[in-house]
Amino acid sequence: MSREDDSDRIFKALADKRRRRILDLLKDSPKTTGALCAAIPELDRCTVMQHMRVLEAADLIIVQRKGRERWNYLNALPIKDIHDRWIGDYAENAVNLLSRLKSDLEAPTN
Repeated sequence: MSREDDSDRIFKALADKRRRRILDLLKDSPKTTGALCAAIPELDRCTVMQHMRVLEAADLIIVQRKGRERWNYLNALPIKDIHDRWIGDYAENAVNLLSRLKSDLEAPTN
């Protein structure tokens, strides 16, 4: 798969608010699939599992089976890669622009 395909898959996975909610639930610690389903009572287990398959295909979660339990871990690396590629450069330009503006505003006027 190309880097472009990976980015498309990540953006598509992040586009759905329910999937972002699942990632938010995994932010602090891994959770079992049962715990995730319990945390989102408005969705049935089958729907939660479908969303988790999309997240797993985008490499945003890592699944590990321990006995009968399925533990889900957040994989933040693809999000960092998106940040580095798409946001980092734009943020740097914005910071440089703000720095120039600050300098211009603080410059003594004669």
